Amino acid sequence: MKKNHRSRRRHAPAGSAEHEIKVQHTPGGLRGRWLVNSVSFVVVILAAVIIFVSVGVSQYYYTTIRNNLQGRANTTAATFRNYWTSSYEQFYSSASRYVVEYEFKDKLEVQFLNQYSRVILSTSGLTADSIPATGDVEKALTSLESTSWIGEDPLSGERVMSCTTPLFTENGDLIGGLRVITSLTIAERQIHQIILLSLLASVVLISLVLLSNRYFIKTILEPVVRINEIVREITAGRYGMRLQKVYDDEIGQLCDSINSMSEEIARAERMKNDFISSLSHELRTPLTAIGGWSETLLAGGGEDPEELMQGLEIIQKEAGRLTSMVEELMDYARIESGRMKLTVENFDLSLELYEAVYMYENLLQREHIVLDYDENPDENYFISGDRHRMKQVFLNVIDNAAKYGADGGKIKVSIVRRQNKIRVKVRDFGPGIPEAELPFVKEKFYKGSSKQRGSGIGLAVTDEIVKLHGGKLEIRSRVGEGTIVVITVPAALPAKTENTQEETHE
Repeated sequence: MKKNHRSRRRHAPAGSAEHEIKVQHTPGGLRGRWLVNSVSFVVVILAAVIIFVSVGVSQYYYTTIRNNLQGRANTTAATFRNYWTSSYEQFYSSASRYVVEYEFKDKLEVQFLNQYSRVILSTSGLTADSIPATGDVEKALTSLESTSWIGEDPLSGERVMSCTTPLFTENGDLIGGLRVITSLTIAERQIHQIILLSLLASVVLISLVLLSNRYFIKTILEPVVRINEIVREITAGRYGMRLQKVYDDEIGQLCDSINSMSEEIARAERMKNDFISSLSHELRTPLTAIGGWSETLLAGGGEDPEELMQGLEIIQKEAGRLTSMVEELMDYARIESGRMKLTVENFDLSLELYEAVYMYENLLQREHIVLDYDENPDENYFISGDRHRMKQVFLNVIDNAAKYGADGGKIKVSIVRRQNKIRVKVRDFGPGIPEAELPFVKEKFYKGSSKQRGSGIGLAVTDEIVKLHGGKLEIRSRVGEGTIVVITVPAALPAKTENTQEETHE
């Protein structure tokens, strides 16, 4: 026997963080939230576009008109300076002739000013001998530079734009000014029409967005409402309900997921009900035997020593069965709550496997089942784990092999080491497991089509224990050829085979 020196080392349980999710309630539900978000975005974009168009069009029109007025004023002023400003009389005579012969009186008004800002001649004839009350005249004649102005004409009340440029003699002396005025009525009407068209286009676009959103929301919201109804039905206990998949998109994928969930819940519910029914039967049988023999012995059946021993053996056997079932249930409860504890140390796994084989060997011989055990005595089978839990794993697997594979008359158990892995294989030669049931045999409460007694959680507990050791439990089976259970766990490092340690995992 090898003595193990154990020292304690405790691992702190992994921390868990709780996240609080704040739920915001929006009036109108999903439909209202979608419309508000989408329409608000479109309205903001369109408002920005309308503002940009309004400012851009207005600036374009005003700049174009201003440039035309300044160009005409500067050209006319240059002509007068070069040819008709040698004297004031010549200037006045030339200006009079220009006013009479002017061709664009219906579009532009041209005014000639003296150096005191007074209108001396005008193509309209209405403003002669007056002083314009706009700021462009005084500023132009003072700064001797062309100046423009936009505003409401004090005389007509009409929106106009004017441009005044100073007139000089051939010697460069200020002789007066030239002022060109045009109405902005037509231009501003066109600007307003463009803005109105932009607004109408925006209204049409928003209407199209609303219609498209309404259709889109209908295609999204109605399936979501139906999904919500089905989920409520499932929550109320009507498991197995299915959604009709209409679109092969995210909503369709959600329908598939909910259908799969519903089927899984329905299957789990059936398994749970089967488990409760089976467990009730499993508990009733030993309790009936214990109660019956207890009454028999109390009624005087214990006078026969042979009958007394038989009754006590049955009571002990059935009490052991009850204890085993209770321990399975307690292990399952620990696993479900995450409180399964492992007392970890370095130990020889082959010793625990051999003890499990030895415990079953005589029992199986009585049932005419041959149990073969194979191992290499020179190999190192040390692992780091809980020796009692691993022995529980081996007992459970061998018990299943004896229970479900008894018809084969033989069970083979072997242990081998491959590099840093130790593999235990248990094979029976019974009827095997149907292929359709094989993916579910490790699930809790699952018993499949087998008529054998059991709670349906033993293999689930076994699988969890192996996982806690960092290992893997695999089940391979073919109908008529038996079943193979393979348990693979990591081997302990060589440096740790001398010093064992004890840990607690939660």
